[in-house]
Amino acid sequence: MFFKSKLPKSFSRTFSRSQINLIDNLRLLREQHDVWIRSTITSIAFELPDTDLVIQRLLRIPKDFEQIFETYYGRTITAKFNDLFKEHLDITIQLAKAAKANNNDEFAEVEQRWYQNADEIAAFLAGINYFWPSKEWRKMLHEHLGLVKAEIVNILAGNYEDGIVIYDKIEKQTLGMVDEMVKGLFKQFPNRFVK
Repeated sequence: MFFKSKLPKSFSRTFSRSQINLIDNLRLLREQHDVWIRSTITSIAFELPDTDLVIQRLLRIPKDFEQIFETYYGRTITAKFNDLFKEHLDITIQLAKAAKANNNDEFAEVEQRWYQNADEIAAFLAGINYFWPSKEWRKMLHEHLGLVKAEIVNILAGNYEDGIVIYDKIEKQTLGMVDEMVKGLFKQFPNRFVK
């Protein structure tokens, strides 16, 4: 699943190989998260025959994150993260389906649960890593949800150009979250990143 970077020698003066590998792997997973969320929204919006398969692929992502985090936090803690992250994705799918059905009441109820889940994820991350402040993660996750909501709305409304602009913003914002995540891991586990 994961890969090892072959670094130019000049990089070794700034980052260790293990740091670069973690950055690469978390960026890969976050990019996959964004791509498969977008694919899910599109498949739901246009009732494509691949919808169930796309959703199945999307729901593999929490396990891939769990595989990385287990190295640092053990099985019990990472299983809880997996549950919260899977819930985030399940709610995202429900939100896209409610929007497709034009069910405003359901959309509002699901959106509220979506933000509650984001707050739970922020609190969970802060609880396992002092360098991941809950307030900062809450802010980043809420910004991410706002962008994904805009992506759903624009795809369903046929505003495809705007949807692409929003996706570019999602990609930039989500990679910023990876940067915060890896900085926290580097600080919490400095001895794991010397080589």
